[in-house]
Parts: sequence; structure tokens; C-alpha cells
Amino acid sequence: MHEEIKNPGLDGASLQKELHLLVAMPALNEERTVAQVVQSVPREIPGIGRVDIVVIDDGSDDATADRATAAGAKVIRHPTNRGVGAAFQTALRHGIECGADLIVTLDSDGQFDPGDIPRLIEPIIAGTADFSSASRFKDPELVPEMPRIKLWGNLLMSRIVSRLARQSFYDVSCGMRCYSRLAALRINPLGRFTYTQEVFLNLAFNQLRVAEIPIPVRGQREFGSSRVAGNLWRYAMQTSQIILRCYRDYQPLRFFGGISLMLAIAAFGLGGMLLVHYLSTGSFTPHKWAGFASMALLALALIMLHTGVIGDMMNRHRVYLEEILYRERVRSKTTRNPRD
Repeated sequence: MHEEIKNPGLDGASLQKELHLLVAMPALNEERTVAQVVQSVPREIPGIGRVDIVVIDDGSDDATADRATAAGAKVIRHPTNRGVGAAFQTALRHGIECGADLIVTLDSDGQFDPGDIPRLIEPIIAGTADFSSASRFKDPELVPEMPRIKLWGNLLMSRIVSRLARQSFYDVSCGMRCYSRLAALRINPLGRFTYTQEVFLNLAFNQLRVAEIPIPVRGQREFGSSRVAGNLWRYAMQTSQIILRCYRDYQPLRFFGGISLMLAIAAFGLGGMLLVHYLSTGSFTPHKWAGFASMALLALALIMLHTGVIGDMMNRHRVYLEEILYRERVRSKTTRNPRD
């Protein structure tokens, strides 16, 4: 007899009970704003029976932890700075372990208004989405003031992720988000530097429902500079690596097949040039190099194609492993708290 694993989303009975909301806030040296953000989180929200707040102190060397605690939040502290992606992973694990039905992530620098949380979670409570994200660019009237280069970079990143996921997204970098328990159990982000773009790909590849909610957001921090996007070149390099690795892992045949196709085109181009020269002159000289280069590129193309096929086979095992992990998470939570 097979043990039935119940869907832990917000369907059926889950929608009939008051839900447990966890608001998770990553923080690094945010002593000037963290208390105000914690205190601004609404404690009474329709459909929500319990609101908890946890601050993930990612190695701060100021009074961030003390002020968050004084404001009423639970604090989980990293002894050293691990990155906002690692802070998110800690928040996700804590949310799953404490049995939260909804997990809202919110920056502690004051750029987001916690008063918008009811709007953010509405589609998940209604059962129309598994994940919702504040969107700075979906409504043209709500686009915040920010340097032109940052605006262009955000829009470009959204186009890249949309193309890879084969869906349309307006803003894949906003940190104000809500995860249903199903989404929290399904995603497995690995990036330590950041997590925002990777999560969208994770959700899309797992075929979960995504909603973008136009919400006004402050374009610039009130104090200091962004710990993630302060250096735009570093941010671009780090996020590009995370996106490419995620795409490689979920779509290996398309990833390596694309590389193989480009190499093959170059190989046949050089080979064709050499053939035209030979037919015109009756000699390969002085373009013998094109023949050797063509053969080398064709060999690399075949290697890339072979790598893609092997990766596609391994991807099936990853799908099975993620399903096992998901079921184990559900079973573990059910064992600890039978009411869910």
C-alpha cells in the first residue's frame, strides 16, 4: 500500500482555517531601520490567525539583532556574512520547520512598506497563485525613481529570465515576496549571493503559479547602499552565474545543445569556406588552418551534444530526488504537527 502525500498548498481545508504567516527579513547592519520595519508589520490580516516575524541577521557588526529583538522579532544570527541568498535559505528552512502556511520575505532597509503585505498575500489566500511577488515595473505609474543603469539592468534581467522560463515576468529582482507552503517545499535555491532570479526559474520549472502584484517601492535606500546591487558589475556577474547554473541544471539539453549548435555552425562555416577555396583554386593552401579548425569545432560540438544528452539523463534523477525531498519535507512536517 502506498502512503498518500497530501498537497500542502492552500487548497480545500487549508483555505477554511486561519493561516500562519511568517514574515522573514534578511538584515546586514540595518540598526537604523530594522525596528521600524518590524513594528510596521500588520498583526491583524483577514484570513491570517497568527503572524510571526523573524530577522535573519547575516553577520551584522552593529545593533541590528538587539533592535530587532526589542521590536518584537525573533532573530536567527549567522556568525559571519554569508550573503542574502544564504539568509533566504535560512528563512525558508525556518518557515518550513515552524509550520508556516505563508512565508513573506521583506527587506529590512525600509524600501518596502509592510502595510502592503495583505495585498501581496491576497492571491495565495484566494488560491489563485502559489507564489506572489511585488512588482516595481508591471504598472508604469509605479516605477520608482532609480538610476537609469539600474532600471535598465532590472528590465534586462527580467527579459532574460522570462525567455529562459518561457513565461512573461516584469520584475524578477524584487525582494518583497510571498511563498505558499507548497512553493516553499518545492523550491531548492542554491545561490548564496542572491536568490531572487533563481527562485523565478525554480518556480517556473516546477510549474507553480506565479502572480506579480504592482506595489509602490522606494527606489533608493534611506541609509547606506545596497549590499547586493551596490557594485553593478559584481551584481551582474554573480546573478548571471546563478541564472546560467540554474538553467543548465534544469534544461541541460537545451543549454548544451545551444552551445553545440553554435560550434557546429562555426565548424561548417569554416569548412564551407575551405571547400569554396579548393573548388576555385584546386588547392587547400593557404587555408589548411580552416580545415583543422573546422574539425576541432565539430568535435567540440559533438562533445557538447553528448554532454547535453548525459545532463538530460541526470536531470531525470534530479527530478526524482526533488520529489523525494518534497515528500520527505511534507511527511516530516505532518509527523511533527498532525493537524496539517
